[in-house]
Amino acid sequence: MIFFELFWTFFKIGLFSFGGGYAMLALIQNEVVRVHSWVTNSQFADIVAVSQVTPGPIAINAPTYIGYQTTGTIGGSFWATFGVSLPSILVTTILFIFLSKFKDSPYIKNAFKALKPTVIGLILSAALVLMTPDNFSGYESYLIFAASFFACYRFSISPITLVIVSGAAGVLIYG
Repeated sequence: MIFFELFWTFFKIGLFSFGGGYAMLALIQNEVVRVHSWVTNSQFADIVAVSQVTPGPIAINAPTYIGYQTTGTIGGSFWATFGVSLPSILVTTILFIFLSKFKDSPYIKNAFKALKPTVIGLILSAALVLMTPDNFSGYESYLIFAASFFACYRFSISPITLVIVSGAAGVLIYG
């Protein structure tokens, strides 16, 4: 039964998420922390961090990790990952067929104009979901947050570099 719950939960997340992995974090967090209580807020923050530093997209890595953590089996990883991936496969195929016929339509062009700011809002929402007291353990963590944001925004430093450097800083700062 848990395999079906994982599949169905991540299928819905995959179906209703737009804008990529970061935009879907708010939906994932709501389902796995609030609705199902499969993980805590603190564990979810760890899952996001691990999903960021491992190869591949966060939209695949997070469900894979959550599926394994929830069931303790590769089967849990498989069904969660398959669930989040299947809607993209189906919707992309259908959209490709549709858009190839109507790509010059002003309605289609206007729809895409409206989707861009929506995606930005979804990404901001995901960031705000992670800004909880569980993720800040003292003034040091606020400094690490500010430095990471500034380095990424101002100098376009790679997210993977920031995560590795922040992890090393955590070892030095927190022992």
